[in-house]
Amino acid sequence: MSELHYLTAAEMARLVASRQVSAVELLQAHLDRIEQANPAVNAVVTLVAERAMRAAEAADAVPRGTPVGPLHGVPVAHKDLVDTAGIRTTYGSPVFADHVPERDDVIVRRLRAAGAITVGKTNTPEFGTGSHTVNEVFGATRNPYDLSRSAGGSSGGAAAALATGMVPLADGSDMGGSLRNPASFCNVVGLRPTPGRVPDPSDTAAWYTLAVPGPMARTVEDVTLMLGAIAGFDPRCPFSITEAFAPEPEEGVAGLRVAWSPDLGGLPVSRETAAVTATAPQVFERLGARVEQVDLDLSDAEDAFRIYRAWYYALSFGDLDRLGPNTRWNVEQGRAVTGADLARAERLRSGLYQRMADFFDTYDVLIAPVSQVPPFPVEQPYVTEIDGMPMPDYLAWMRSAYWVSVLHAPAASVPAGFTASGLPVGVQIVGRPFADARVLRVAHAFEQATGHGLRRPSL
Repeated sequence: MSELHYLTAAEMARLVASRQVSAVELLQAHLDRIEQANPAVNAVVTLVAERAMRAAEAADAVPRGTPVGPLHGVPVAHKDLVDTAGIRTTYGSPVFADHVPERDDVIVRRLRAAGAITVGKTNTPEFGTGSHTVNEVFGATRNPYDLSRSAGGSSGGAAAALATGMVPLADGSDMGGSLRNPASFCNVVGLRPTPGRVPDPSDTAAWYTLAVPGPMARTVEDVTLMLGAIAGFDPRCPFSITEAFAPEPEEGVAGLRVAWSPDLGGLPVSRETAAVTATAPQVFERLGARVEQVDLDLSDAEDAFRIYRAWYYALSFGDLDRLGPNTRWNVEQGRAVTGADLARAERLRSGLYQRMADFFDTYDVLIAPVSQVPPFPVEQPYVTEIDGMPMPDYLAWMRSAYWVSVLHAPAASVPAGFTASGLPVGVQIVGRPFADARVLRVAHAFEQATGHGLRRPSL
């Protein structure tokens, strides 16, 4: 209890529900931790302490015996891309530096309905563009394990806040790895759910399935708990999943068929990252899984992802002025997309989807590196080379994440260990579309067998 802020969200919820700890006491522990740790990492960019305290007091005032939500009294932070009524939401852009939404996004409403208490907003690059969290409004978020390094992105503020105990739960979003990359960089857990598992209604791109919201936490159990609160059908999302999310029993992974791809079909992977992720197959073998190294070709995902991403940026941000260089580059790429380009992207993605359906008839999960590099210097805009191989642009170093985004599949980032210099590295666990519960079951078994997520930053 001396480090209340580092308990799991599940433990916090049990303590508040049993009145062993008050919601006010729990919130104050996290506010104290934010005051202590946030100046160094710059993860929480808008804090609503007074509003949160009122919510905590209301949570404690609920009469004994009254049914409460599964996250009753548990603090949560929202990514600064998520609309929060009455709370400044900048999307990491100077264009919206003073923007205050009038309504909450679905994920915020569902977390509140589950009893969670909003403490503030977490940093993100402009409009979530890129896997390095830096913007002109708030500056850069630093890695808690090495302040000279990036926390990843675009949910880098969320990941850094979790790693330092500022919050036990945080939401994020993922188009090209924005839940998984920062989780890998900050030694926490992030799940990219199957599109539609967590609905995200849109007035401009309602059928766009590459970008999804999802949960982040320090443990797989907490990610599962949070997913249960935010998942569920919403008729305003045309591909929303009607089936209710239910976790699989904790039966381990014995007998499961695990495919191991050290480079997802020839991608450059840094020696440091490769050395850490190469230990993952041995863990699964010790747990009784049948592990097989596979020759995987996901290269059709390259054009499919880039074409759809560019089209989305032109659609969503093409009318805005004063955009940052990464967002502007994506918009310019999108304005050049033709109907023939979109047709090619659809053919490539459809063919890849069908081939991976056959693949998952043979294997239960695929494991691979989350990111191709460990956390890089925070002053560096993006990774320009991997072990001597030049990267042609700011997207190229993220292929190990965004190729998976094209698969319409759930994918979790789980702590896999540390480099010799102490930088976190995650392993990516990918499942068949809609098999989110299976991915989390496998991730939990790996987490419990290794304990890498228990290593805290010295901050």
